[in-house]
Amino acid sequence: MAHAAAVAKPPRPPRRRRASATPRRLPYLLIAPAALLMLGFIAYPVISVFYYSLQNYNPTKPWRNGFAGFDNFTHIFTEDPLFWDTLVFSTKWVVVEVGLQLLFGLALALIVNQTFVGRALGRALVFSPWAVSGVLTSAIWVLLYNSQTGITRYLADMGIGDYGVSWLSDTSTVFSAAVVADLWRGVPFFAILILADLQSVSKDLYEAAEVDGASRFKQFLHITLPHLKDAIILSTLLRAVWEFNNVDLLYTLTGGGPAGVTTTLPLYIANTSVDAHNFGYASALTTVAFVILLFCSMVYLRLSKFGGEK
Repeated sequence: MAHAAAVAKPPRPPRRRRASATPRRLPYLLIAPAALLMLGFIAYPVISVFYYSLQNYNPTKPWRNGFAGFDNFTHIFTEDPLFWDTLVFSTKWVVVEVGLQLLFGLALALIVNQTFVGRALGRALVFSPWAVSGVLTSAIWVLLYNSQTGITRYLADMGIGDYGVSWLSDTSTVFSAAVVADLWRGVPFFAILILADLQSVSKDLYEAAEVDGASRFKQFLHITLPHLKDAIILSTLLRAVWEFNNVDLLYTLTGGGPAGVTTTLPLYIANTSVDAHNFGYASALTTVAFVILLFCSMVYLRLSKFGGEK
């Protein structure tokens, strides 16, 4: 019996209970209400725009409402010269604004990335315009461009220019004036993103380059720029979309004038829907703008090789 007890089988280990599926699903269940709410706020307007783009819908002329098919789109591409004019101006606005904002934002980021006395205050001053809303930015620059109390008045006092000149009312100066106003608000966006990426660059790379005799320009060209590639691609894409859809600043500054020379495509859409109450045609214009932005974004990301090797 002692021998039998010695060779007795060891007790079986307790069975592992199968992990409950509930804990794994719990995070998804918790975020489901917010996700459904956001989906509703996003999906419903998008679907509504696509639906009304195929309709003749004007609340002030209900007898004309009804299914239009692709008539709105045909009118856009064949009979609406304002569409092409506003699209060309929107393209010009995006290229000029994004290019200048990137250039000045990169320069500011490189400056505030250096070590100097009062750097924290300098960074706060550089980034502060980004916290100002578009409408407030417009109000500030409307006051600055005022012909009686603004910049032109002080320039005239110094003998530069004439009194009573309004840069926002002159077709030869309104574009430059609007560009400067939007630069003041948009440059900090690039500076913030580029500065955040600059701080992740290893200093060892610059020290090794200095040992090899590389100049500051070559260090910037071969170390800094390649490291900033993805940040620049992403920031320019985001800013291009925002600038294309810019309505608040131009609407407050110029209202699309003078003589419609500063009317962008989104501003034309806003005027068509809000002022003319032609929501069907405005929805068709919005659909076209969406397709243009989507196509350009995909081509840009493909050509820039976003996320690839630096």
